[in-house]
Amino acid sequence: MSTLLPESFYLSKDVLHIAKSLIGKVINTNIEGKFTSGMIVETEAYRAPDDKACHAYNNRLTNRTKVMFEKGGIAYIYLCYGIHHLFNVVTADAGLAHAILIRGIEPLDGISTMCDRRRKSKIDYSLTSGPGTASLALGITSKLSGISITKTNSPIYLTDYKTFHKERIFASPRVGIDYAEECAKWPWRFRLKESPWTSKPN
Repeated sequence: MSTLLPESFYLSKDVLHIAKSLIGKVINTNIEGKFTSGMIVETEAYRAPDDKACHAYNNRLTNRTKVMFEKGGIAYIYLCYGIHHLFNVVTADAGLAHAILIRGIEPLDGISTMCDRRRKSKIDYSLTSGPGTASLALGITSKLSGISITKTNSPIYLTDYKTFHKERIFASPRVGIDYAEECAKWPWRFRLKESPWTSKPN
């Protein structure tokens, strides 16, 4: 049986370290009686108050971002462009709005369910490469924002699986944040090298 990632895993103030450490961990979902899982292969880190790409830049507190200010180990899920539900892991102590976007997974369990949700007749690399498609395949929606991800009876929880040497993890600038000025160039996107399940490099 896989080991559940404890709350302590998420409480470091170093969001970059956690973002890299999440590569190789597994997201498990049990939604509407259907179990699915996938190994994380791509992440992006966001950190308030100094990161202009972060929703909580300058400690901006809104109905949407208030989840980010809670203690690490919960889900921050928001709707992007009115279409895509993007799943983030909240990290650090309460009051520090740090979060990590899960951008891509390698499917492990419930692949037929993932294909049905993505309206695909068979598996291919586009099934879960990209944050919106990964959430859709896993059944994750913004209705679950704020739930704990450190309990096995949660609809979403993370478990240990593989640990990759730092040389296997490639850092590059984040995607779609040109508005973030100098922060757009920060190499805070992390991908498992040679994994076909990551989204395309920018």
